[in-house]
Amino acid sequence: MVNPLHAPVDKARERLSSVILIPAPQRVDDGLRRWSRRWPVRELAAPPAGSGLRPVLGDAGLPLVGHTLDYIRFGSDLGRERYERFGSVSWMGAFGTKMAVIAGPQATQEALTTNAKAFSQDGWAFLIDAFFHRGLMLMSFDEHLMHRRIMQEAFTRPRLAGYVTQVTPCVRATLPTWPTGPSVRMYPLLKNLTLDIATDVFMGGRGKDSSDAINQAFVATVRAASSLVRAPLPGTRYRAGIRGRRVLEEYFARHLPAARAGNSNDLFAALCHASTEDGQRFSDSDVINHMIFLMMAAHDTSTITTTAVTYYLAKHPEW
Repeated sequence: MVNPLHAPVDKARERLSSVILIPAPQRVDDGLRRWSRRWPVRELAAPPAGSGLRPVLGDAGLPLVGHTLDYIRFGSDLGRERYERFGSVSWMGAFGTKMAVIAGPQATQEALTTNAKAFSQDGWAFLIDAFFHRGLMLMSFDEHLMHRRIMQEAFTRPRLAGYVTQVTPCVRATLPTWPTGPSVRMYPLLKNLTLDIATDVFMGGRGKDSSDAINQAFVATVRAASSLVRAPLPGTRYRAGIRGRRVLEEYFARHLPAARAGNSNDLFAALCHASTEDGQRFSDSDVINHMIFLMMAAHDTSTITTTAVTYYLAKHPEW
């Protein structure tokens, strides 16, 4: 049942993930960008004497929050602007700390493909570990490789083909129920659809009665990553994210024994039974951690992508 007092707030949240993203005239955004560039440029640290290294330049931004607001509002535009100002490597204050930032093709290639294994995933832990603890993207080096090898057993070609056959009935049953008219908000519809698909494909239909609570928990955990307050204080996104994480852990723990004992074709069961040739398997906590991260990544990214595709197909019907 929809609470009439909450309905306006819920609709606003569907349109904007943050008040910082409220549309503004171009001159306002231009003014905010100029203001963002006014902070004094400093070296992150002095290069060792005689090393021939150049200092990493950047600025701290606003006290405490740094460039957090700029990052949320301008996203990749901020990254490109700082790349043009400071080069491939720079630093900035954000989320209450100092962050070294790389940009551009050469630096990105070095970070993602280097044979030296000099770059770990630990930087993600500061932002999202509290909500997506020990997800595959938060692991590094040998541990990441081991978990990836086990997880690959859940993504073999026959299993992927089986997942696809489960998607089609859900889509065909849902689309005819969508509203029609001159203006339809696609994002919330697609978000509910992708969560339903994830519940069918990943969970084998288990726990559908909890779908609304699970959807809210995923939304809370994703939003918590960009919380300005990095502590679970009352009324903050961070606290909502911690609560959402707890809901998800309890949800998967409740259904894990049946997935372990059964022989169904869903991803949850596949992770429970996945094993490498030398017998490495996931523990119960591993399965729960990976399921939380996989379901978030699957339904959040799919929703964003399909919403963008829908928008541009409507804008360019000749396509």
